[in-house]
Amino acid sequence: MSHRALITGASGAIGQAIARALASTGCEVLLHAHRNPEPARELADQIRSDGGQADVLVFDITDADAARAQLEPVAAAQPVQVLVHNAGVHDDAPLAGMSPEQWARPIDVALNGFYNVVQPLLLPMITTRWGRVIAISSVAGVVGNRGQANYAAAKSGLHGAIRSLAQEVGSRGITANAVAPGIIETSMSESSFDAETIKRMVPVQRAGRPEEVAGLVAYLASEQAGYVSGQVIGINGALA
Repeated sequence: MSHRALITGASGAIGQAIARALASTGCEVLLHAHRNPEPARELADQIRSDGGQADVLVFDITDADAARAQLEPVAAAQPVQVLVHNAGVHDDAPLAGMSPEQWARPIDVALNGFYNVVQPLLLPMITTRWGRVIAISSVAGVVGNRGQANYAAAKSGLHGAIRSLAQEVGSRGITANAVAPGIIETSMSESSFDAETIKRMVPVQRAGRPEEVAGLVAYLASEQAGYVSGQVIGINGALA
């Protein structure tokens, strides 16, 4: 049986890889984007041309009313049973020099965005007695990172939300997990780390690929992962 899957932040490399992986398993994928919807639209076209089902939702996940207005009709038509909250932003600075706006922005997107997207979809998911909620975190949320107190706070906050949600919905056939990638080949990481730095930092001596993160997410979204819940799973080449 195919499920309906929503991926937030589906314009970026990891979100796109997750969408492709879930579409390949037969999921109907809903690709969320906000500031840069064009890559999500292009991916939806590709998925449809390959015989899959895909659509695009454009809204600001930090706006609770906008999220609800978009998601409630979607869930009323057919519940979303796989929800991958991948949207996140960096706004790096040492805490001593961080502005209030810099502190708030990553938390607003990752953590408030999680609530704004999950909450309207949860009761419809519960009625189906099957679901998967997967939050994309970061190694920074596990061990911290200089210049990223805001980002680490946002991501580690997701861990608490996921562990609590897993306890609330476990009896309803729903799992909740977080995936915490390390250095992954994206335009963001390429501007931060050169190959030599990665070799020195990461025991497996390379960056991960978005497809490797997507493979883990696809497993967590599958029937086989029904006993994996409340976990924060690192995918970081033994970095942490």
